[in-house]
Amino acid sequence: MDAGRSAPDPRGPHTPAAWRRAARRFARNRLSVVGLGVLLAIHLAAWLGPVVVAQSPYAVDPLHTLEPPNPAHPLGTDENGRDVLARLLYGARISLTVGVVAVLLTIAIGTAVGAVSGYFGGPADAALMRLTDGFLALPTFFLLLVILAVFGGSISSVIVVIGITSWMNLARLVRAEFLRWKAQDFVEAARALGVRDRAIIWRHLLPHTVPSIVVTAVLGVAFAILTESAISYLGLGIQLPVPSWGNMLSNAQNYLMTAPWLAVYPGVMIFLVVLAYNFLGNGLRDALDPQRQR
Repeated sequence: MDAGRSAPDPRGPHTPAAWRRAARRFARNRLSVVGLGVLLAIHLAAWLGPVVVAQSPYAVDPLHTLEPPNPAHPLGTDENGRDVLARLLYGARISLTVGVVAVLLTIAIGTAVGAVSGYFGGPADAALMRLTDGFLALPTFFLLLVILAVFGGSISSVIVVIGITSWMNLARLVRAEFLRWKAQDFVEAARALGVRDRAIIWRHLLPHTVPSIVVTAVLGVAFAILTESAISYLGLGIQLPVPSWGNMLSNAQNYLMTAPWLAVYPGVMIFLVVLAYNFLGNGLRDALDPQRQR
């Protein structure tokens, strides 16, 4: 080992001092800070907005259809007289929930597959990596459409389908991290002391993958929201009358000439959230880069 380089910390790269240094690096990235602020504002609006807005997202008013923005309806009404602001805020809950929960499922599957494959190697590694390659070879979006066409487009089914078709890249990343760290001296020392494989994985190896998992998860939320919007736009995701940004955008295409605001609002929200998550993910990647920490 080089004299000028310290040994890897067996506690992983997320010690308090390392997190403080990463936070300072993140704070210097203006685009990432702006992205974080935008996401905080949108999430707060999604969960607190429906409490403030008096209109129901499901209330139909045939006498006030396709109204432009006005004091009673700040963002106008849709073709059924429903308040667009109320539906946009409630749809934000649906789209953001689908994105976050689907990524949590992706993390669970991808981390488990990558950890077992990278740590144990041999037949387990070969079998799991061939399974991963098989999923990567499938046309994921068309597989999503087929599964949702068969099982329906409920919120739970959309979450599960996105989660089980998005774990492969994370699994390969976690496997690479495990292969990198399991050859270190602190892992050999733990084995010599009789530490069980489960404890080595959880206490010594998995902490070193946390930065990579965090960055992948943040970027994965943007992908999941975009995927949900796409399949809802095609009519196979979240079904009306439950609002989501995707089906609001789909429904608005019939009124682009008479009520263009119906398409602008959900389109802008999708654009802002996906862009902000990408800015945040890029900033976290730079801040948590292990080379910069050393």
